[in-house]
Amino acid sequence: MKEFKNRKEKFVTDSGIEIPTYIDSDSPGYKEKLGNPGSYPFTRGVHEQMYRSRFWTMRQYAGFGAAEESNKRYKFLLDAGTTGLSIAFDLPTQIGYDSDDPIAEGEVGKVGVAIDTLKDMEILFDGITLEKISTSMTINATAAVLLCMYVAIAKKQGADLKKISGTIQNDVLKEYIARGTYIYPPKQSMRLITDIFSWCNTELPSWNTISISGYHIREAGSNAIQEVAFTLADAIAYIEAAVSKGLDVDKFAQRLSFFFNGQLNLLEEVAKYRAARRVYAKIMKDRFKAKSEKSMMLRFHCQTAGSSLTAQQVENNVIRTTIEAMSAVFGGCQSLHTNSKDEALALPTEDSVTTALRTQQVIAYESGIADTVDPFAGSYYVEHLTDKIEEGVWEYLKKIDEMGGSVKCIELNYQQDEIAASAYEFEKQIESGERVIVGVNKFVDEGPPEKLDLMHIDEAIGRQQVDKLKKVRAERNNDEVNKNLDALKKAALTDENLLPLILACVESYASIGEISNTLRDVWGEY
Repeated sequence: MKEFKNRKEKFVTDSGIEIPTYIDSDSPGYKEKLGNPGSYPFTRGVHEQMYRSRFWTMRQYAGFGAAEESNKRYKFLLDAGTTGLSIAFDLPTQIGYDSDDPIAEGEVGKVGVAIDTLKDMEILFDGITLEKISTSMTINATAAVLLCMYVAIAKKQGADLKKISGTIQNDVLKEYIARGTYIYPPKQSMRLITDIFSWCNTELPSWNTISISGYHIREAGSNAIQEVAFTLADAIAYIEAAVSKGLDVDKFAQRLSFFFNGQLNLLEEVAKYRAARRVYAKIMKDRFKAKSEKSMMLRFHCQTAGSSLTAQQVENNVIRTTIEAMSAVFGGCQSLHTNSKDEALALPTEDSVTTALRTQQVIAYESGIADTVDPFAGSYYVEHLTDKIEEGVWEYLKKIDEMGGSVKCIELNYQQDEIAASAYEFEKQIESGERVIVGVNKFVDEGPPEKLDLMHIDEAIGRQQVDKLKKVRAERNNDEVNKNLDALKKAALTDENLLPLILACVESYASIGEISNTLRDVWGEY
């Protein structure tokens, strides 16, 4: 395990009471069931010292407009104390279309930054040294292309690729279940993912090759048990696919990571994270026969719940986000993004994103909850919830296995139907008043809506992005581009690893649309 110097010389409460690293119990079966922090089955956390050694990575998910605007926001966030970047890409980038494609009209730069070619990535990371930061990229269907762009930037900076750290989401199965930004059929999508596992194993050993995501499953309306179960079922599918390709589980599994949704029921959420770690550890040890404990660690990023934010009484969203962030810290997250109060209405302003970051910093430095590990361990209620969530997860995993696994269940709409039923029940409770949403169905303001200073994306960004793309196409070596795209097309018909070929395309300034269309020509769309 990586060693870190303690944050403090001495951990004590405001009253001078010494704070232990963690507290054990001599209750029968306690040690066997929970273990200690940093050891199997990791119920209590993946590191022995947890936040006593170092805080979680404080990420703020950001990206909008063109690369120039997003670069300014990243530098603003780094200056404000964020400890990792998290990149949001616009919809055309996510589904492999260039900014000048007719289907991209009206969407360029709207929900994230527009990236067409390596030139855009060069601008995006201008003045930012990749060896010194950790970068998370929320990208799935085109993850291989964006990863190669990131690698190309690192090479231009003269970075040691062995030291480059970060994460690509790269979780396409949840796109079929809940989010929709897929391109290719499941079989070909899984092939790209295992190619990334294999290539990064040798070329980018410190990179997290996938962030298996329950976040969007929960945003679509699942409950906590479904979020964990469907996420771990997807993990099983990815691991099985990699093992079937001949990859050693103890080599690639150590770079798998997870992404969960921080919701408002604080104690259930704490129990959810604890249960997820325990189930995953058992899956890796018993099902996949992993030998290394690092392969059994469920390391996760958490983002507070976008679906919990309301357009009414937006100041209440600061309170919601604080509770959700605290549950993630109590539950042992490795990195955290806190949503901004105005995100139910628009992309966040600099003021609101600063408040969101300060929320994490206040929790870390002032609340005291990071001074001991797994503070809720032994709580009758939290341990009961942890056990019950684990039971529910195993029931779902058994059913999914019986139906043929996650991919087969996706094709049968099983997860989608389960999530829809859960979402419908949630909405019924809100409409009946059984579930109270403050400011929405109770304690409602009767006056005119409050006036907010919201962020707006200039429509000219789309036109400017198209002009930039035309300039790149005019200045690059188009013979080299065509040669690299042709090589990629031929390799897509074989079992050859596609990452070196995608990297060659990227480095010759082929666009994301050209690369994606080359693969569409071979594999089709789903």
